[in-house]
Amino acid sequence: MKPKVLHLISDTKMGGIMSALKSLTSSSLKEKWDFIIGSSKKLSEDKQSLFKAIIVHDSRNWQRLLKLLIIKIRNPQAKIVIHEHHYSEGFVQCNVTHKFRFYLMLKLSYGLADWVVAISAGQQKWLQENRLVADKKLVLIQQCRILSDFLTVPIKPIEQPLIVGAYGRFHPQKGFDILLEAMKLISDSPIKLRIAGEGDEELKLKQLAQGLSNVEFIGRIDNVPEFLQTCDAVAIPSRWEPMGLVGLEAKAAGRFVIATEIDGLTEQVSHCGILVPPQDPVKLAQAIASIPEQDIEALRQIGRQSVTGAWEKYLDEWNTFLSQITK
Repeated sequence: MKPKVLHLISDTKMGGIMSALKSLTSSSLKEKWDFIIGSSKKLSEDKQSLFKAIIVHDSRNWQRLLKLLIIKIRNPQAKIVIHEHHYSEGFVQCNVTHKFRFYLMLKLSYGLADWVVAISAGQQKWLQENRLVADKKLVLIQQCRILSDFLTVPIKPIEQPLIVGAYGRFHPQKGFDILLEAMKLISDSPIKLRIAGEGDEELKLKQLAQGLSNVEFIGRIDNVPEFLQTCDAVAIPSRWEPMGLVGLEAKAAGRFVIATEIDGLTEQVSHCGILVPPQDPVKLAQAIASIPEQDIEALRQIGRQSVTGAWEKYLDEWNTFLSQITK
């Protein structure tokens, strides 16, 4: 009988997290483990299941600290793993006023877990530097998803106008307002922005884009590789980003990347794109305007090569980790 592993997540609408989670649980690893995706309600209803591991994907807060303690007490046979998708140095800079209180909550939460999985080297460094989790509990498994559909996206011939793509949730985290401010500064350049997505900031972003003939909103997209096929480059102007699957997808599709120098994005754009300071529309505009001067063909190849085999590596690391904690 395969060991049962519960992936605990309350909001199944979290795009990047669910994309990676579905890729993992439908992979070849399902032959060795019985993966179940559910909420804490599922856990309380399924009292007969003896999970060997419970992997918690929700963000940590004071209210969930008590819930985590209850889960630990009621499931003494299970290893508790916090998969930290949410917090990073950039998050703290943008959102946390009382750092001591926030860090205390994280230390207590991580203290209840048997393991904490970091999703990028940048996030791991932040956790270690702030002593939020004991080194012996901390594991780095860089976030990934199935990339086969991206690795087969054909290289787009370079034509004018150059097309920069951006996609994701319309949320302050993603920094699309900064991107639109940057596009205002280069409205006369032969570069256009195609922005895809939906979310609470949609009206605000469309108001910011009024009068910009170099910006096109295309709404929600369900086929990301198809969208990337229309783009020469991808902009990722996030205010914080523990990992950033968009960067991984863009590189796999052979697209030039411009990203914010923050958190997990910093390590993704090494030698295959441009990093810009966070929340700086001037620097972002300069980077976008410089695309025609870049050796795009070479950088595309470097980016694609850098993620070839990333999915297989991800599965190997999860296989090793799950074998260790469920034996």
